[in-house]
Amino acid sequence: MKFIYSSKIMKTLTLRRDSSLANAATQTKAAQNVEHIVHSHFLLQGAKAVSIAHNGAVYQLRATKFGKLILTK
Repeated sequence: MKFIYSSKIMKTLTLRRDSSLANAATQTKAAQNVEHIVHSHFLLQGAKAVSIAHNGAVYQLRATKFGKLILTK
């Protein structure tokens, strides 16, 4: 963790965390957690629902009229 400091007139040392480094670390970690993004319009292709086969089971992905997605088995 890198700290930057500023001195005041009375030579008081104040340490504060460099927020740009913290933000960069957070963004890098978030990018590592996302492996692959598939947009819902690509899966649904204009339909209201699509079936998805996964590990021998079939799931139903549905789009609601409010723009939400529901995945059921």
